Amino acid sequence: MANHITIAAVVENKPGVLHRTSNVFRQRGYNIASISVGPLQDPTFSRMTFTIEADENVVGQLTAQLAKQIDVLDVQVLNSNSVQRELALIKINSQNGKNRDAILSQCERFKGSIIDVSPNHVIVEVAGSPDKINEFIEVANKFGIKEISRTGIVALTKG
Repeated sequence: MANHITIAAVVENKPGVLHRTSNVFRQRGYNIASISVGPLQDPTFSRMTFTIEADENVVGQLTAQLAKQIDVLDVQVLNSNSVQRELALIKINSQNGKNRDAILSQCERFKGSIIDVSPNHVIVEVAGSPDKINEFIEVANKFGIKEISRTGIVALTKG
């Protein structure tokens, strides 16, 4: 049975590393559902966080192949003992401002923020677990969504 698997890799911050590491998943037929990359305290290194749908029994093979890449220093499978967050910007129809109060109410419920207002739409920022983002998107669909931009998951192990 396929599960969402989150894999983090510390890599050298050099051109081509993203291509080579993501190619490991492509060669084995796994689609990357989410990817985020950012520098570490030492800017010569970055953390890549991949989310894929895979069976638990292939995770070891994938992480072993990632670890063999010359630019990869460390690979971890992040399980339930990790903190995972995502950011989404969502442009929502506001019908000439008529439903802004209802949108604001939902933003408060999800601890989001309205970060831009124009005559016919608002842009909302929501951060949290992927499930929380998905739940907010379901609610926002009632108002009408114009655009969505999601960052992909970032994660760290707890403790």
